[in-house]
Amino acid sequence: MENKQPKVINKAGTTKLTDEAAAAKEAKAEREFRGRRRDNRRNRRAAEEGKKEFDSVNISINRVSRTVKGGRRMRFQALVAVGNHKNKVGVGMAKGADVTSAVQKAERRAKKNMITINMNGETICHEVETKITGAHVLMKPAAPGTGIIAGGVVRSIIGLTGIKNLISKSLGSTNKANIAYAVMDGLKAQVPKSEWNGAKKADKAEKSAKKEDK
Repeated sequence: MENKQPKVINKAGTTKLTDEAAAAKEAKAEREFRGRRRDNRRNRRAAEEGKKEFDSVNISINRVSRTVKGGRRMRFQALVAVGNHKNKVGVGMAKGADVTSAVQKAERRAKKNMITINMNGETICHEVETKITGAHVLMKPAAPGTGIIAGGVVRSIIGLTGIKNLISKSLGSTNKANIAYAVMDGLKAQVPKSEWNGAKKADKAEKSAKKEDK
């Protein structure tokens, strides 16, 4: 024989839940609410990642120290490159108490120092050679299908642009910060073919030759 407990009826005529049933119902509702909130957070995070206009690459993270009155003060230094895989790229360096804050500050500085580069299809417009202190970087345009032939720092920065074919050589110092700034100077110095010296005269000569042929 089952022990049937008498049902408690409310004034409204509905069945009143026992304490155990009410507790189970509340626990179930709380679990469902937490699940919805977690899903909302995931969806929000995915939407924010989908809206990201620029990608970033950590070129180097170093631990630095400064001697103060109480001893040594340890901090972190981050060098970050930011780009949109088209014609915008920037490099920034910053220090922070931890790695996360240093990287975030470096990203903000990279976005402030962002430049727009001139390209000739999927390569650079012309050969360029730049020097920052001891770092010496040489970059040359390459034919389609060549790919990016470059070292670590140069490859990291060029990979954030729309350049697909490039030949590069890093000479002199191996300081990553100086190499990164030398690459940025080389990209900034790119001049489109239409603005080269004598380009307008050559275009006029080609147009006149075509008219004569016709």
